[in-house]
Amino acid sequence: MPPQPPVEYAVAVERYLAASGLGAASRRVYRIALHTWTWALADRPAPTGPERRRARPPVLPLARLDHPDTPARLLAAADRRAGEADPRTLNRELAILRAATSWWRAQDWIDTDPAAGLRPHTAHAAAPAPLTPEQLHTLFALGAPLREQTLWRLLHESGATVEAVLALDVDDLDLPGRRTRPPGPPLRWQTGTARLLPLLLTGRTAGPLFLTDRRAPAATPAADRCPHTGRGRLSYRRAAELFTARTTALSPGGWTLRRLRPAARTPARRTPAP
Repeated sequence: MPPQPPVEYAVAVERYLAASGLGAASRRVYRIALHTWTWALADRPAPTGPERRRARPPVLPLARLDHPDTPARLLAAADRRAGEADPRTLNRELAILRAATSWWRAQDWIDTDPAAGLRPHTAHAAAPAPLTPEQLHTLFALGAPLREQTLWRLLHESGATVEAVLALDVDDLDLPGRRTRPPGPPLRWQTGTARLLPLLLTGRTAGPLFLTDRRAPAATPAADRCPHTGRGRLSYRRAAELFTARTTALSPGGWTLRRLRPAARTPARRTPAP
């Protein structure tokens, strides 16, 4: 009689490694790589640096891999990971995940392929091609909620990183000047963002600029909770997930938030004086 399917992701990892025929050193590398993805699926920030190897991953049901939003979460996690690891390391981690999920599907432990949308990253993966003017026009014409419209506009018009924009608080903004106040990093925006920000901030004078849809858990730090609504600061993972889901209708697999950053401007050449 075949053994019962594992309930926990970590147990499925150990069974996969036991059947893989890998040596002890390779199993350790595979284990770390497979546990890397649990943080995104559990909606928790992943540890970095040396702490990543020592951290105990969150408990995750294996059935979480069959959830409809899992592919989008993995895409967002891979996008974040591209900014932390070199392409060779990231591609190895992606290959390990695909191999494990393929084996689990063969055992009938999961029904879907959560890694189907993951593709190898190139040396330029940390700087994906910006969206074209035509793509931006189509994106901004979508009937997206006000929060998403404002975030996308601000990311594109300021050229700032997703992390920097999501870290903004209401009192960081100089609305008339269309910029942020010192001492934080200077961000500037244009007409599209300037039109949307006052609407997004109606009734709010403090707290995070971009908020979640629900009230924050009681343990959420005060700096990441709106004093007016009780909602928490929008996370990178959730913002990326929403963007990918919204843009799936525009491109298979959707787009990543990092593509909103405009292309670097090339300084104009001066015409020599006659």
